[in-house]
Amino acid sequence: ESENSKYFRNILSDFKPGEEPLTPAAREIFSQHTQPGVIGPSLICLPDGVPHADLLPEPFKIVQTPRETLMLYEVETIFRQIFTDGRKFPTDPAPAWLGYSIGKWEGDTLVVDTQGFNNLSWLDAGGHGHSEDMRVQERFHRKDFGHMEVTVTVTDPKTFTKPVTINFVERLLPDTDVFE
Repeated sequence: ESENSKYFRNILSDFKPGEEPLTPAAREIFSQHTQPGVIGPSLICLPDGVPHADLLPEPFKIVQTPRETLMLYEVETIFRQIFTDGRKFPTDPAPAWLGYSIGKWEGDTLVVDTQGFNNLSWLDAGGHGHSEDMRVQERFHRKDFGHMEVTVTVTDPKTFTKPVTINFVERLLPDTDVFE
């Protein structure tokens, strides 16, 4: 579970206002998403995308098997498969809310690369969008028993003028269940 981090509301909160690395097209999408009366996809029960699903203040569960790692999100009762069996990305993955994820271990850090997104999810609750060309790399490192450091880099040349990296810490909730 992550506490309601600053990135939950604004993935670009590390940048000064007006200095966000947005392309003109991304500024227009953000402007459209922040018009009065516009409701974000998650508020009408559509799935969250990556990395927003990791930033939600609701719990999720990670289940590791030899060939894949599963992320079970309490919000919207959605799941994500991270294939760790050495496969390559499909040549033309069907665009999806959570994309297509392939993971590998680098020492004690799980590195997950994801592509194949649709362009319907928001990166944050504030309305920053993305294109279908977005690629996301997540690095999950358990720093101690109760805390996991997460580093996320979003690369999307149609949205950002440079890759955007955020860092946050997830907190372990032992002996709990994920509910629908």
